[in-house]
Amino acid sequence: MHRTIPAPPAPGSPRTARRASRLTGAAAAVAAIVALTTLTGPGAHAAANPYERGPAPSEASIEAARGSYAVSQTTVSSLSVSDFGGGTIYYPTSTGDGTFGAVAVSPGYTGTQSSISWLGPRLASQGFVVFTIDTLTTLDQPDSRGRQLLAALDYLTQRSSVRTRVDSGRLGVIGHSMGGGGSLEAAKSRPSLQAAVPLTPWNLDKTWPEISTPTLIVGADGDTVAPVATHAEPFYTSLPSSLDRAYLELNGATHFTPNSSNTTIAKYTVSWLKRFIDDDTRYEQFLCPLPKPSLTIEEYRGNCPHTS
Repeated sequence: MHRTIPAPPAPGSPRTARRASRLTGAAAAVAAIVALTTLTGPGAHAAANPYERGPAPSEASIEAARGSYAVSQTTVSSLSVSDFGGGTIYYPTSTGDGTFGAVAVSPGYTGTQSSISWLGPRLASQGFVVFTIDTLTTLDQPDSRGRQLLAALDYLTQRSSVRTRVDSGRLGVIGHSMGGGGSLEAAKSRPSLQAAVPLTPWNLDKTWPEISTPTLIVGADGDTVAPVATHAEPFYTSLPSSLDRAYLELNGATHFTPNSSNTTIAKYTVSWLKRFIDDDTRYEQFLCPLPKPSLTIEEYRGNCPHTS
């Protein structure tokens, strides 16, 4: 079969002009795609991850007593709630960056929110809404504290005066001692939580294979109230091996070290919350490779790289 191949159009003909126009348009489209790819590449964090908040982190910025956000606060009276004991909400003052992830923080046995209040402005200044709570009684056990942490998050996202500032899909829990055990209970009960950070946690339940929330457990080498050998360590080892998990044992620390401002606790808590609540991989560098023993770190275990 013979096929006639048409002769090429003469230069300057309308057909040539149309073809040139199409080529020019195609070239422009390709250029636009290349430009878009460049804008959404690894260097353009805001475009790649809409949850990132604040400037690119450094060792100095995550160890600083305050981050880049100015912080405001509001009090929640115990008389206005029934499922937990009220508390204080700390939040970034600026509304220009949209909503923020949030965490509820529980004190320990016999403790009040004042014992963990330092975490409020410190974490909020890094770009989180932080709710430090009082519990219904100072003697509440971990299961009760877990329920109260979840009730506080529900209040924060549904009823609080700052609810429009909170992304209800990006939430976490922190707790000290009984509150640390409570944060494990909360993560077990609500798998949708994005992060849990138990601080020198206490709980009679030693195994947590049901947890699917990325969990950083912080123990203290000198803890005689909840010794790491019978609390923090078995809690960590019982978590699923496939889970994004870590165990930080503080060096030269006691059960009550989390009750006052502590750079090491803040540094790794900020990094953990940023990595898993905000999915901000800029903070992966502080968690992987695993931190080495130092003047403040007795031991650090975990799985790297993180996948969530």
